[in-house]
Amino acid sequence: MERKMEENNDRDVEPGSETGGEDALVGNVNKLTVSPPGYNGPLRKGHLIFDACFESGNLGRVDYISDFEFDLFIRPDTCNPRFRVWFNFTVENVRETQRVIFNVVNFSKTKSLYRDGMSPVVKSTSRPKWQRLPPKNVYYYRCPDHRRNYVMSFAFCFDREDDVYQFAYCYPYTYTRLQHYLSSLERRNLPYLQREQLGLSVQQRQLDLLTITNSDNVSSEREKKLVFLTARVHPGESPASFICQGVIDFLVSQHPVAQILRDHVIFKIVPMLNPDGVYLGNYRCSLMGFDLNRHWQDPSPWAHPTLHAVKQLIVQMNQDPSVSLEFYIDVHSHSTMLNGFMYGNVFEDEERVQRQAVFPRLLCQNAPDFSFSNTSFNRDKVKAGTGRRFLGGLLDDTSYCYTLEVSFYGYMTAGSTAPVPYSEEMYMKLGRNVARTFLDYYKLNNLIKENRPTNIQRWDVPERQKQDREQHWCWQGHRRQEKGEEPKFWTLVETQTKDDSLDSALMRNTSP
Repeated sequence: MERKMEENNDRDVEPGSETGGEDALVGNVNKLTVSPPGYNGPLRKGHLIFDACFESGNLGRVDYISDFEFDLFIRPDTCNPRFRVWFNFTVENVRETQRVIFNVVNFSKTKSLYRDGMSPVVKSTSRPKWQRLPPKNVYYYRCPDHRRNYVMSFAFCFDREDDVYQFAYCYPYTYTRLQHYLSSLERRNLPYLQREQLGLSVQQRQLDLLTITNSDNVSSEREKKLVFLTARVHPGESPASFICQGVIDFLVSQHPVAQILRDHVIFKIVPMLNPDGVYLGNYRCSLMGFDLNRHWQDPSPWAHPTLHAVKQLIVQMNQDPSVSLEFYIDVHSHSTMLNGFMYGNVFEDEERVQRQAVFPRLLCQNAPDFSFSNTSFNRDKVKAGTGRRFLGGLLDDTSYCYTLEVSFYGYMTAGSTAPVPYSEEMYMKLGRNVARTFLDYYKLNNLIKENRPTNIQRWDVPERQKQDREQHWCWQGHRRQEKGEEPKFWTLVETQTKDDSLDSALMRNTSP
């Protein structure tokens, strides 16, 4: 059952690009004004001001190319120049109708979903809902001006002089957002939810642990079935946080499936395993430059304190004879593949291998964006230090350890001809479907028999029927310009529409 698949890893880096470019980038730009070379006059509208000195921000350098073109350099992860993927920055002091081309020129990975139609996300102060730029306005190509490194270019038209515009690799999910979310859960005083501080990061940020189960299940003398879930060990993989929130939202809800699961299963969730990396705007590493998902075998209490605390807890629970640690799932995002899918382990016992495939197959039935054909079972030696591989060897043969991956971009469904881009809500919906799949698994194994609901359906948030005034990004036409032609640009306007899809928004085309 072993299949060779391309697992998201740190080996796909551009040869000769380990140092991050000619000049080392060690910090984010801070209210950097970019004016034409030699200009010494007063600040004018249209002299763009770039900033990334905020939580989860990342932009290390901006080069002026022309009045409408700028080269952007991603700041490498702190203490590790190898990783340059995540970006998140603001632009202000724009001129109305100002047209620009931004070139992100120093990606560390050559393979990218930008080849398949992925695009950055954008919002502004007057239109605060993140939206993806349409793929027609994004190009990904080898550039001879940058040592034939891959460059991602996109064109944009600013339309409101007082707005601050923000661009990011994917929908950000910050440490502060998580803290606000967990605090709001605490204020509900749910008897089946417990939040505790499992430890602190190097920079003294909180490592949260949630326990979701009915109190009777904890005090019961019967064997305790336990599911352990972690997310954001790689800080730039922000979709993992939306999935994790979807899991939590479902498990604390009054849905009948959630109620039955709380009666029979203990869920322990660490929603942000690398809070320093998330806060700093890193893509893969911690503050000290460690890829924490390569240090499960021997984490250091001072260099990897969050990982050390989680591993200690799992080892302790595994040694408790009253606890059956049945699942460990580590949630990630993938930069080169579509859909949601899983990685599992390979074992000598074929029957165990077959049992391990049950949960992904059930999830495939519940989640239309989950792909079992993309799911892979392997024992790559390079992955020996990951949570999935290490715990797969530590726990007994009744435990299942997975990496759950979801695309940064989108998913294909049966009959679709083009990928459907993920939204924040669709990521959370996948999380809800992951949670409800546990009941399908336990029903299949006759571990949950009593009080089964007679009609269990997929739990989706109902769509609002009324027409609201929503802000949408509406994009002006863009096509690759011929030699000597000026490009066309995208801008954004407000529209009256009933849903959030870009297709439903009014589209108009203007020439520069």
